[in-house]
Amino acid sequence: MSYIPLSGLSLRDIEYVVAVDDLRNFSRAAERCGVSQGGLSEQVRKLESLLGVVLFERSRRHVTVTPDGARLIAMGRDVLAAARAMIEAARVRTGPLEGLVRMGVIATLGPYYVPDLLPLLRRAYPQLKLQLTDSLTDTMLRMLRHDELDVVFAALPVGGDGFECAPLFREPFLAAFPAGHPLAHRRTLAMPDLRGPDLLLEDGHCLRDQALTLCGMPPQRDQPRLATSLEMLWHMIGAGEGYSLIPRLALRHRAAWEGLITVTALPSAYRTIGLVWRTSDPRGPAFNEFARFLRDNPPEGCTPVDTVSSAPAPRD
Repeated sequence: MSYIPLSGLSLRDIEYVVAVDDLRNFSRAAERCGVSQGGLSEQVRKLESLLGVVLFERSRRHVTVTPDGARLIAMGRDVLAAARAMIEAARVRTGPLEGLVRMGVIATLGPYYVPDLLPLLRRAYPQLKLQLTDSLTDTMLRMLRHDELDVVFAALPVGGDGFECAPLFREPFLAAFPAGHPLAHRRTLAMPDLRGPDLLLEDGHCLRDQALTLCGMPPQRDQPRLATSLEMLWHMIGAGEGYSLIPRLALRHRAAWEGLITVTALPSAYRTIGLVWRTSDPRGPAFNEFARFLRDNPPEGCTPVDTVSSAPAPRD
């Protein structure tokens, strides 16, 4: 086997092929990497020539990874993760969290928690620079595992090895009914009362499965009415299509819906929001301190979690 000098292999070229593998599109990969499509394509070809391996099958409509490509790109991801860990280890301080933090927030939390969180962080962590992403829990955990995110705000517990989790606060669930619904003005309301055919669920996001669990119903894939987002779910309730569980923070700034929707408290219905990061991240102590700060400053209507005695809530 001929000798291949390491000087011919750059981390940037590995970033290029990882981006193409993620997006299966050279144009979008070039946009992510901040280079021209022609420049990225040329560097990928040079890397293939250096390795003596075709990494991608290319056609006008599709880009697919070859078996050899899949094996080598997986190794390339490990190389990038190690390089980033080396950089972050050099940046670690014993003081407050600082520098760039790529933060993911579940979509059923982000729009309602982040607006009040950002001013708080600007005051307490002036050297912190945030890059925000919101998506499904499983998607963000995959990004976290692949070193595409640094921390994730998610409902606990989360599955998978290699993650450190710090519970932050409990967010209550409330029942939202169309005005005049028979359940809207009950003095007492229990979770089993919500099992009726008018229960609306959010499609795609794991809030759907948690609502079924809290109501004592098995997960189903054929619910008659599903909303594409938490906002659309709220609109469907206002239109009189049915009722649902709504996280406490998502009820803020809803004055315009008075008269259309009635909100009722539910005893012991909540989710536990936590901060998740990779166990291998050298910034673990800083993330733990960050979690303590967030726990000391819970959002309005939520309760900080006692990390010693708390039990995990159902997952979002």
